[in-house]
Amino acid sequence: MSWAGPEDIFLSTSLASYLDKKLLVLLRDGRKLLGTLRSFDQFANAVLEGACERVIVGELFCDIPLGLYVIRGENVVLIGELDLERDELPAHMTRVSAADIKKAQKAERDASDLKGSLRKRMEFLDLD
Repeated sequence: MSWAGPEDIFLSTSLASYLDKKLLVLLRDGRKLLGTLRSFDQFANAVLEGACERVIVGELFCDIPLGLYVIRGENVVLIGELDLERDELPAHMTRVSAADIKKAQKAERDASDLKGSLRKRMEFLDLD
């Protein structure tokens, strides 16, 4: 029977290298969370401190503060460290308020619903 050495334990807890660093977490439902990783477990459940949800609609974005946030590991798609020395977003992106981003999201949803309903009405034409 062999015992795991320190390097083996570190490999099994790869999130350990991200502790106390600012991360971007992409969730299964498409949400993007930013925050400082404070804790995690073997299921990749994670605790973010100073978390915020970044909402992007077209060239508009808003960071909605969430505070201390617990993320269930099964919902995590991707975790990555943010480079604090680089800008997080391209220069052409515009920061807006939470109310403005919600209006933009609603307008985007309404436009996609309209496209879908028009497509259903025109299905009989078989334009392919």
